[in-house]
Amino acid sequence: MVTEILLRDEPEQQEISSDSLRARIIKSLENQGFSVQPNLAPIGTEKEFLRKVHQQKKLEQLVFHREFLLKNIKLVRKFPANADGITPNKIDLEVREVKPESDESRIFFWWNLVWWSLPFDKPIGRQMKFILWDRGHNAPFGLVGLQSPPLRSAARDKFLGISGANTDYWVNQSMYAQRVGALPPYNELLGGKMVALSLVSDEIRDCYSRKYQNITTLLKKREIPSNLLFITTSSAYGKSSMYDRIQYDGEKVSRFIGFTSGAGTFHISESLYRELLLFLKRNNKNTKLGYGTGSSRKLRLIDKAFRMLKIPKFAFHNIRRGYYFFSNVANLHKVINENAEPLWFDRPFEKLFDYWKNRWCIPRSHRVETWKQFDSDRYFEDMRNQLNLL
Repeated sequence: MVTEILLRDEPEQQEISSDSLRARIIKSLENQGFSVQPNLAPIGTEKEFLRKVHQQKKLEQLVFHREFLLKNIKLVRKFPANADGITPNKIDLEVREVKPESDESRIFFWWNLVWWSLPFDKPIGRQMKFILWDRGHNAPFGLVGLQSPPLRSAARDKFLGISGANTDYWVNQSMYAQRVGALPPYNELLGGKMVALSLVSDEIRDCYSRKYQNITTLLKKREIPSNLLFITTSSAYGKSSMYDRIQYDGEKVSRFIGFTSGAGTFHISESLYRELLLFLKRNNKNTKLGYGTGSSRKLRLIDKAFRMLKIPKFAFHNIRRGYYFFSNVANLHKVINENAEPLWFDRPFEKLFDYWKNRWCIPRSHRVETWKQFDSDRYFEDMRNQLNLL
């Protein structure tokens, strides 16, 4: 979507040399905080530095969606989230699937763009969105954004023991959680743990089953069971203490299974991406995008262009994220390797919520004061002012 707008709105560019394009890419990466010799790597590893590395992509998204964000501030701020109006023991959550063109979809997209330092990624393939809603205070509590996972993942595939022709069969019975997190002021009440717990709720699993029943895969033309066997996600910066320590009913809900390879495209601006597409077209390469082109198409196109520009390893940003696994069945390895019937966990959302509230929320509300400091009116006014300056 961003690429299409840029191609339409920007004047047609004159052809530039490979050397000039390569130099601009290297300069852009250095300005973001990457070392480019001999391979691409962030020059720091602490969380604050890594947040800054993502600033260019986030700012680019805010600029592009500025009109939407300003138009919908009024809608988003209608729902009370001021800390002084929140009573922790009156929090009452439900999980709502986000339907297209609904108020919830606009609220979801607004917060998804502005709240996290890790930029929003446009979902690929299958996708589902959920808002955890606090009925006790009529306010959005947190977001879950699910999408099709990558077909290949070394850490995940090794953990499951899958390879070859059967990989897509099992991967298509899973989802990747691109966004998992709590909104203010609930984030200060350890609301992120609740949002993570919701990934294994019966409600999300049942919703997935209804939506994707009788679906036939595009390439192999075979029907995949509408089972949501597991969900994977990655932490923003290294390992995550939230995911590492999340439990329910005495059992770990998530498992750390390794680190991602450091692949991704956030470090390539949309304007540079546009130039790379034009570069590929001038060299008679297929740049078709969209449905039917396979997963990670953008990354593969960038990688192809970089190889032609003789900077082959720069498509990997090399920021390694912790990789986490959430299973919905107790005997997953037997299901995959021995064709056993799934033994589904029974995890109603209401019970997950009650556990979180008594285990983490209420004790946290007595122990710390930071959750009381969020002023939604000030936050929205500051955001409006920031957007008006873009």
